[in-house]
Amino acid sequence: QVQLQESGGGLVQPGGSLRLTCTASGTLSSFYVMGWYRQAPGKQRELVATIATTGSTNYGDSVKGRFTISRDNAKNTVYLQMNNLKPEDTAVYSCNFRNLLGNYWGQGTQVTVSS
Repeated sequence: QVQLQESGGGLVQPGGSLRLTCTASGTLSSFYVMGWYRQAPGKQRELVATIATTGSTNYGDSVKGRFTISRDNAKNTVYLQMNNLKPEDTAVYSCNFRNLLGNYWGQGTQVTVSS
């Protein structure tokens, strides 16, 4: 079993920045992928960014060039640095952990971009 602890959401003005953090604990394998997905009201959940233990990253098209995902393997933690935030980035952001044994989700954290 894997548990995910998220932090860092909140309210920010357009053009501002936020950093999300997600830490995994429990039965972790040597290889896994962690990252963030988001869901806005009335929309489907979409990829924000993921990063594997190898360092390989994947970004959603709408956040490329503005968001950066990084990780600290020793701490089983990933960070999502979000810059130049736009109102359309408003959503619930959920941390995801997946490996060959399963797929796990955090409880989600609200990010609201508004003036």
